[in-house]
Amino acid sequence: MAGGPDAAAMFAALGDPTRLAVVNRLALGEAQSISRLTEGTPLTRQAMTKHLKVLEGVGLLRQIKVGRESRFALDPAPLADLTAYLELVSRQWDDALDRLRNFVEEQP
Repeated sequence: MAGGPDAAAMFAALGDPTRLAVVNRLALGEAQSISRLTEGTPLTRQAMTKHLKVLEGVGLLRQIKVGRESRFALDPAPLADLTAYLELVSRQWDDALDRLRNFVEEQP
């Protein structure tokens, strides 16, 4: 991922507290059904389904069929891409700040 629209879509998806909570919950490793993901939340199955579709749309989730039930699992690969993108941006900012500091320190 080089940033751009993919990164923007991923940040937008993770910017929602409910979706971020779902990702955190699925990061524990076990694929979960919609029913299980809605347990302990005020969300309906329909609301959870909408959030899951957004996360699936940006590639963070994959759906696994177990009999008649769909379970959702986290796909960590896009998060690794996003991390690499953030590290690149961080290095660029560090370089820019170093240049600014050097410029300011060189001034009489």
